[in-house]
Amino acid sequence: MSNKTVEYVQSNKQRMLDELKELLRIPSVSTAPEHKSDVDSAARYVADKLKAAGLENVEVIATDQHPLVYADWLHAPGKPTVLCYGHYDVQPADPLELWHTPPFEPTERDGNLYGRGTSDDKGQMYMHVKAVETLMAVYGKLPVNVKFLIEGEEEVGGESVAKYVAENPAKLKADVALVSDTEMYAEGMPTLCIGLRGLVYTEIEAVGPMRDLHSGVYGGAAPNAVFGLVELLAKLKDADGHINVPGIYDDVRPPEPAEKESWERLPFSETEFLKAEVGSCQLTGEPGFSVFERTWARPTLEVHGIAGGFTGSGAKTVIPAKAVAKVSMRLVPDQDPAKVIAAFKEYVKQATPAGIQTEVRILSAGPAIMVNPDHPAIDVAAKAFSEMLNSPTVFIRSGGSIPIVGDFAKHLGIPTILMGFGLPDDGLHSPNEKFKIDNYYTGIMTIAHFLEQYGQ
Repeated sequence: MSNKTVEYVQSNKQRMLDELKELLRIPSVSTAPEHKSDVDSAARYVADKLKAAGLENVEVIATDQHPLVYADWLHAPGKPTVLCYGHYDVQPADPLELWHTPPFEPTERDGNLYGRGTSDDKGQMYMHVKAVETLMAVYGKLPVNVKFLIEGEEEVGGESVAKYVAENPAKLKADVALVSDTEMYAEGMPTLCIGLRGLVYTEIEAVGPMRDLHSGVYGGAAPNAVFGLVELLAKLKDADGHINVPGIYDDVRPPEPAEKESWERLPFSETEFLKAEVGSCQLTGEPGFSVFERTWARPTLEVHGIAGGFTGSGAKTVIPAKAVAKVSMRLVPDQDPAKVIAAFKEYVKQATPAGIQTEVRILSAGPAIMVNPDHPAIDVAAKAFSEMLNSPTVFIRSGGSIPIVGDFAKHLGIPTILMGFGLPDDGLHSPNEKFKIDNYYTGIMTIAHFLEQYGQ
């Protein structure tokens, strides 16, 4: 990368960090109705900064939920077009008492920036904006054509952006998408993610009696919705972590031997993983599969929360009439979300205890994605990343889900470069989320370097 590009970033480091802090102070929690105006504010902030960076045709696009932000710069004839995607919405900060500093007051500590959204995804999304600003400031133009599509619903399913991509393939036409919403495998190790698990997110409601009942009067005769739901949830997996839904493993495509061999060469300590990242007394999961296979290449089922009955202080002897659980399944290549949903609903129906009625509601669904690592743009990205960090780029999968990657493949016919600069211990969705400040600047320069190289 050119010295001028590096010099520009170095001389504007504090301003670029201060701007990110401004964005992080906006509590754009997309799942909370009381933060609707904050989500709108974050969208306007991103739009203003895209315009300031030199992007054109900047729009804040209203949707049924939260706004999309679009911008482009299309003055590089004959050059490829890169579609930059990210999201400005964040997860709730709860539990607040576990944060060492306020979640929406970004704080520098030990070389990291702490705050909700620092790594997921405001800090990483904003690197794209600053990379374009840098190239425009240094050269007065960009080496490729660029389009931006930034959303505010990624943390609640991304329904509006999925609809927009499906309805606007001509407007969003590009050669490749670029997403920074993943992490490096380890500090200083350039990493491109080539596989993401899919996600089916459900809500199971269990209903017992017509109203909460006195447990002394009716206990022993009336069905208990909370107990019935717990009994049902316990049937979804066995003690070894196998999912009991019939047919769920039928279409699972195992990783190729060469891919498994490459995982074995990654620096990894199961003991350190347990201690530093999980923090429990032992790991769990399907016997016979490595940690990488269990987290990257096997379907999973998790219960995220249960609500129902009396949970206040003191005692209240009721038999709850209703209970709800949030349950998700991560899917892997070749699994069909519709087929999994149908099997899940049927199994819940069959496994529902006597006296309980259940309803399964689907909150979101998307398939797993694999990206061809031999695509020319991914090859350029791997080389650019390697040159910036002076280390070979590794290819990994992620256990997480980024539904937009599937939408880009389906509706635009383009692959996505998943070039992330987070770290495994950044604490996404957890208290004390962080982003290493040096990685923020490295990300800006690496993305700029990629765009330069891709333009050649």
